[in-house]
Amino acid sequence: MGHKRRSHTLKTSPSLDADRQTDDDGSLKHRICMVSDFFYPNMGGVESHIYQLSQCLIEKGHKVVIATHAYGDRRGIRYLTNGLKVYYLPLQVMYNQSTATSCFHSFPLLRCVFVREGITIVHAHSSFSAMAHDALFHAKTMGLNTVFTDHSLFGFADLSSILTNKLLTVSLCDTNHIVCVSYTSKENTVLRATLDPEIVSVIPNAVDPTDFTPDPCRRDDSKITIVVVSRLVYRKGIDLLSGIIPELCGKYPDLCFLIGGEGPKRIVLEEVREKYQLHDRVRLLGALDHKDVRDVLVQGHIFLNTSLTEAFCMAIVEGASCGLQVVSTRVGGIPEVLPNELVTLCEPTVRSICDGLETVIARIRTGNVSSPAVIHSKVQTLYTWRNVAERTEKVYNRVCKEPVLSLSDRLHRLQNHCGAVAGSIFSFMAVLDFLFLLFLHWLRPDHLIDVAVDASGPHRRLGQSFSKKKHKIANPTLSSVS
Repeated sequence: MGHKRRSHTLKTSPSLDADRQTDDDGSLKHRICMVSDFFYPNMGGVESHIYQLSQCLIEKGHKVVIATHAYGDRRGIRYLTNGLKVYYLPLQVMYNQSTATSCFHSFPLLRCVFVREGITIVHAHSSFSAMAHDALFHAKTMGLNTVFTDHSLFGFADLSSILTNKLLTVSLCDTNHIVCVSYTSKENTVLRATLDPEIVSVIPNAVDPTDFTPDPCRRDDSKITIVVVSRLVYRKGIDLLSGIIPELCGKYPDLCFLIGGEGPKRIVLEEVREKYQLHDRVRLLGALDHKDVRDVLVQGHIFLNTSLTEAFCMAIVEGASCGLQVVSTRVGGIPEVLPNELVTLCEPTVRSICDGLETVIARIRTGNVSSPAVIHSKVQTLYTWRNVAERTEKVYNRVCKEPVLSLSDRLHRLQNHCGAVAGSIFSFMAVLDFLFLLFLHWLRPDHLIDVAVDASGPHRRLGQSFSKKKHKIANPTLSSVS
């Protein structure tokens, strides 16, 4: 119900004029499928990026759907704010919310989504997502244009990085365009996947400044509070934090730590708190919902980030937007994120971070710091999701004009770009994927797959009551289930 039958076979190449849609103003409108293992109800930077970008693209008149794996009993199709449709596919999770992959078992489900929604561009997110790599592989087999956004930095020396980098090389060698969130991330991705820098763009993350506003009345000025909001894992520098806490608490009796987040390194912080009897000065809040992060941030004077590696740290932007003094490690793309007057950068060592924090504490006590309102006014113009959407839209416009590689050209690219062994293996898999597509066409032709009613885009039929005026992008709200 609510669907119609196809009267013809869906064209698989988005470069054909029949597959293009234009709005009343003549601008090109796209039909985009965002794919990643990481989406709500899971919380994180990738999840927020996909949701906020999708909402802004819908606001600009594009059709956007999201494909991710099922989360518990959340499976099937859900509709979020403004008709954003999410497919929660029944795929098995292997590790850390990433699905297991055989490169073929997800093809029937993804093909069904791409065909019934009339997708022309597949936009995959995160190197850690097996589902994203699967979607890129299958989309190219179906003749769809592809875009990939890399949100992370990787090394080159350890075994896991070597294997991941080889997989990334295979996935991106014939992808139309790649987006990175910082120039450091771009350099890292180009080296890891041996890419042409011309097909890699830098589009930073953003925050909604209306969600992170200062409130000085919420903090206790009789003491200085350092806020940490992070996953409690090794990569976030929790071992550094465990060395910083006892040293600074021993020097400053009026210093407190407010720590939000959960992870395997929580036990380290609990041991430090127990050993030095700091129960009244170190509060561990556990996992936080996104809507509660601002309420935690505004209780502090200093926001501390101890990450050992970051492509783009959204947390320090959120902290600065709430008017906090920001102290962070100088790693990855962090030096690109905030201007020098809004952040104190330190080397990733206990001594350097302690020195940076003591410098900021001294400035706070002498009143030699900008007010929270002034800091917020500077941050709110730096990164906006509408700007991110405009720049991403330019990538889509470029990509849709590029030809999709034929099978023979794709095999040639894989063999030349990925090395003799990996190139031959994945060329063989590409042939198998193409034969599997022919089998799926025979088993269930495109014209027998129901066309979904558009919930977003220029021809949407669901949610006609949604306001077309500019609106504040809210947290994802479930509006219906089907």
